[in-house]
Amino acid sequence: MQVHFQTESLPPFRNAVLTIGTFDGVHQGHQQIITALKKEAAAVGGETVIITFHPHPRKIVYPGVPLQLINTLDEKVALLDAQGVDHLVVVPFNQDFASLSAEEYIADFLIRRFHPHTIIIGYDHHFGRGRKGNFKLLEEKAPLFHYQLVEIPQHLLDAIEISSTKIRHALLGSEVETANKALGYPFFFTGTVVHGDKLGRTLGYPTANLVYNDEDKIHLGEGVYAVTATIENAVYKGMLSIGTRPTVNDTIEKVEVNLFDFDREIYGQTVQVTVHYYLRPQERYASLEALTAQIDQDKRDSVRLLENL
Repeated sequence: MQVHFQTESLPPFRNAVLTIGTFDGVHQGHQQIITALKKEAAAVGGETVIITFHPHPRKIVYPGVPLQLINTLDEKVALLDAQGVDHLVVVPFNQDFASLSAEEYIADFLIRRFHPHTIIIGYDHHFGRGRKGNFKLLEEKAPLFHYQLVEIPQHLLDAIEISSTKIRHALLGSEVETANKALGYPFFFTGTVVHGDKLGRTLGYPTANLVYNDEDKIHLGEGVYAVTATIENAVYKGMLSIGTRPTVNDTIEKVEVNLFDFDREIYGQTVQVTVHYYLRPQERYASLEALTAQIDQDKRDSVRLLENL
């Protein structure tokens, strides 16, 4: 997949069949649209083009409101690449772009930059200043600009919206297996290893303390999880704790991963954590000994659950 960040220097696409959207999550609903995109492109000997925006339009329109995105841009690029898309165009979303009228959006952006053969879009898609552009306007302009227009069915769009909402609620509520089923792949996030208070080492379970690498990435709800972690292209099994550690009266959320059969200093390195199973909530224990006994059980449960990965 070719990724383009400059709309002023796009290559000439061959019979571009394009769609537009945030594609946050690239979940199973999105994957149905991509399948239709590829089928349409194959029928006309064309190339598939997905147009997305960065930063997310809500960050410009509603500054200061947390986004809680399922994917960072880098993650989205990797997921779309795995779907076999030909081109991803990442449009810089700013006030100038947001101020384009609906007519300018069609003529100066879609037509001049992409020369589309076919546009696949939802009936409820809005664009241009004041969100005045819609499917009906694209339909009216189709004879003038000589593109085909394909409508994404309402039932599929509704399912996508339901899935995206369901995934976010599930992740925030620690229901990771529900989220993973809707995504079609296990949820993952990336963090940088920072120094902690080394409590885990004291308990016999040294942890890598992580700070999320993207402020807009959704945070998984509190709890203990069975995970795999990728460090320098090597994959390790382990368990993840997210929460405030009530047993030691900590009030600041910690993101800590303990990796099995791993004993290296990795401060400052990047770790991608893939979350497979939820084990239990964060709880207060009467003593550090009781906490250690529970962590022993967490490891046994994690080893069992991750056995076939």
